[in-house]
Amino acid sequence: MNTCYIPQGYRTPLTGYDMQRAIEFVKSSFQENLKFALNLRRVSAPLFVDRNSGLNDNLNGVERPVSFDIPAVAGAAGEVVHSLAKWKRLALKRYGFYPGNGLYTDMNAIRRDEQLDNLHSVYVDQWDWEKVINREDRNTEFLKYTVRSIVGAVCDTCDALRRAFPQLNGKLERDVTFITTQELEDLYPELTPGERETAFMRTHKTVFLMQIGKTLRSGGRHDGRAPDYDDWELNGDILMWNDVLGRAFEISSMGIRVDAESLDRQLTLAGCEDRRELPFHKMLLNNDLPLTMGGGIGQSRLCMLMIGCCHIGEVQVSLWDQETIAACEKAGVMLL
Repeated sequence: MNTCYIPQGYRTPLTGYDMQRAIEFVKSSFQENLKFALNLRRVSAPLFVDRNSGLNDNLNGVERPVSFDIPAVAGAAGEVVHSLAKWKRLALKRYGFYPGNGLYTDMNAIRRDEQLDNLHSVYVDQWDWEKVINREDRNTEFLKYTVRSIVGAVCDTCDALRRAFPQLNGKLERDVTFITTQELEDLYPELTPGERETAFMRTHKTVFLMQIGKTLRSGGRHDGRAPDYDDWELNGDILMWNDVLGRAFEISSMGIRVDAESLDRQLTLAGCEDRRELPFHKMLLNNDLPLTMGGGIGQSRLCMLMIGCCHIGEVQVSLWDQETIAACEKAGVMLL
C-alpha cells in the first residue's frame, strides 16, 4: 500500500528555481568528491540489457523488470536495468581496469513493483560505482575504510551546499558507527528491521549496517539481498539520520562482491542453482572476472537529505498515485 507522510508544519525549503539550482549543485559536486575519494573514472552505462545475459539485478527476486522485444535484433529481448551491480564488474574486465581504480556512472532504472512512499519512487537514479580490489582487500577493515571515504565525500558536499545556500541548515555526522544486522537484532529483538534502524540511530546519526542478506538467529533476515553480487559477510547499507522525517535514511547499498567460493555458497543458500548456467555466473565461478567492491548511492536520496525535503518527488520527476498528489498539494509540497 502506498503511503505519504508530511511532517507537521513542513514547508519546502527552497523555491522551485532554487530547488533546481540546489539539485544541480549536489549532483555535480558529489560525483567529483566521490571520484577523488575512491579513485574512479566516469563511464557510460546501459539503460537496458539482454534478458538472457544474467546481468540484470534480481533485487529480492520478486520484482518484475520492464521488458520489451527488439524487432531489429532477432531473438533479443531487452530488460530495463534494476541496477548495474553485475554489469559494472564485467565492464571493469572489458575496459582493462586494474586494482586500486574503478568506474562510476549515472544509473537510471524503472522499478515497476515499488511500493510508493516518501523515499521510494518507480524511477530510480543513483551513482553506481565499482572498483577492482586485490584478494587481500576482501576484509572488514578495507570495507570500513571505503565506507568512511564515501561518508566523507557526502559530508564535504553537504558543507559546500550550505555555503552556497545559507538558508539551508542541514548538517550530517561524519563519524560512522559500524554494527551488524545480528547485533542490531540482539539489541532490539521485539522491533521490526526498520524500527531497529531508527531506534539505534536516535543516538548514532551515521551508521553502516553490515551483513545484510544473512539469516539471523531468529530465522528471518534483516533485508533481502541478491546472492550473486554482494558477499553477505562483507556488505552493508550506509544510513544517515533524517531530521525532517525523524528516521533512519538509507543512502547507499554496497559491499565487497562475491568471489567464486561465496557465490557458490550463496546460490545454494538462496535456492538459485539455475543461475549457475548464466554467462555472467559461469565467468564468476571460473574466476574469469576481477575481484571488486562497489555499490549504488541514491542521487535523489542525497538531494532530499541535504536540501531537507520530506518527499522524494520534490527532487525528481516520477508518477504518483492520486492520494499522494492530493496530500502534497494540501500541504503545499510541490512534486516535480
